[in-house]
Amino acid sequence: MTGSPDSPSFRLAYVPGVTPAKWVRTWTERLPDVPLTLLQVTAAEASDVLRDGAADAGFVRLPVDRTVFSAIPLYTETTVVVVPKDHVVTAAEEVSLDDLVDEVVLHPLDDVLGWQSLPGQPAFERPATTADAIELVAAGVGVLIVPQSLARLHHRRDLTYRPVVDAPQSSVALSWPEDATTDLVEDFIGIVRGRTVNSTRGRTQPQPQPKSQTEQKREGRKPTTGGKPTGGRAKPSGGTARGRSAAPKSGGRRGTGKPRRRS
Repeated sequence: MTGSPDSPSFRLAYVPGVTPAKWVRTWTERLPDVPLTLLQVTAAEASDVLRDGAADAGFVRLPVDRTVFSAIPLYTETTVVVVPKDHVVTAAEEVSLDDLVDEVVLHPLDDVLGWQSLPGQPAFERPATTADAIELVAAGVGVLIVPQSLARLHHRRDLTYRPVVDAPQSSVALSWPEDATTDLVEDFIGIVRGRTVNSTRGRTQPQPQPKSQTEQKREGRKPTTGGKPTGGRAKPSGGTARGRSAAPKSGGRRGTGKPRRRS
């Protein structure tokens, strides 16, 4: 949770597949005096961690309970099927669920796709985790359908994946308890939204105070009163441009206009 006013801190939860490094780096640059702690949680744990105050905000997988949490959707992932490198589906650039109808499709207990009806043939039992399911794919027991980030997270040299065009998808969002929208949460929202350093915070920025006459003198400027400079020379009157001669007075001696007589 956010620390005391004297020693503020920020805890950020994130689920597997999400890489928060770029946002954490920006936070460190902009708020170097406020430590940010990362907390990795499972997709199923994320809501409880935020609700209990163990984290101030988190990168979670949708959906979330919108009566409790605020959420900013960030992106939707491509869904892929993980298979051995010599599997027949690797001959295509992408596949459909119909292409997997004869395959044993593993369904781990931590699945994040929310299937209404699992494609293919059911496995004898459900693996406990996605990591366990990956091991079974490598052993040739079946195939696994997951968001692409999880396929990358559990990458193995003997496995590969292909996009599944008609499978359910998983979306990632920044979420936090709606009744706990603190200043630091607003700061992090600004970073995730890509706001500049001058507009990161949702709260009003302090306005610069006018400088005193002493400060203005130090900077070599004349003190101002009511927006007008004081002291100094008066402007030349009559509209005469500085550096130009005034018009000659009448009666002054000038040429008569008569041609000069040649000698």
